[in-house]
Amino acid sequence: MIKQICTMWVFFLFFSSCANYEYPSQVTTGDKMIEVTGQSLEGNSVVIPRDFAGQETLLLFGYKQNSQFDIDRWLIGLDMTKTNVAAYEIPTIQGMLPRMFSGFIDGGMRKGIPKNLWKGVVTVYEDGDKVQRFTGNLNPNNARVMLLDKQGNIVYFYDRGFSVAALNEVRSLLTQ
Repeated sequence: MIKQICTMWVFFLFFSSCANYEYPSQVTTGDKMIEVTGQSLEGNSVVIPRDFAGQETLLLFGYKQNSQFDIDRWLIGLDMTKTNVAAYEIPTIQGMLPRMFSGFIDGGMRKGIPKNLWKGVVTVYEDGDKVQRFTGNLNPNNARVMLLDKQGNIVYFYDRGFSVAALNEVRSLLTQ
């Protein structure tokens, strides 16, 4: 049994190391968000930014499980300040191995997220590397926070961890 577990960990570490690259951010405010496809925890296909057209949208990208802490602080801050914006958590996972276990990974997320919130969690697997190349993945525990206008243009981008000043900046850019 221990041999099987050790073999599984070696296999996991090998394949996860094959997919780890460090990318600086390529995001420029004013540009259009790149098009990527994901799947909500409800099971619906979502094309970002196309499916968010017509509304200001805040995307909270996370690349590691530990980035959930940063995302939660953003969501709590938005709620506490009664910020009216469509916000989506975007777990973004690069590499073939995670894609092979996407059902297992999504199932684990469903267990920890109330069903009424599943629509707001869109997991990106196939385009995971594309997203990380675009938004950068240095300091991967930090969420990538991106505010899109109604046309899918990037109005704001932040990747340095939650701060009240950053939250207030997002709030000041909303047109409501």
